[in-house]
Amino acid sequence: MMEYTKEELLEAKRQIDSTLHKLRATILTLQGKENPARYKSQITLAQRRVKAFEIAVALIEKELE
Repeated sequence: MMEYTKEELLEAKRQIDSTLHKLRATILTLQGKENPARYKSQITLAQRRVKAFEIAVALIEKELE
């Protein structure tokens, strides 16, 4: 298992949080389009990425405890 410093974990979390913010905004934008069904695959992909990043953040936070 790899060891990470507290600073590395905090920076990783900061970067993931930033990406999560952008992904959530993208989802809202795509869902707000005139024909959101047209963007179904992109919305699904973004939602799956959000879930994956949320898991990563939870694991980082657990490691920081």
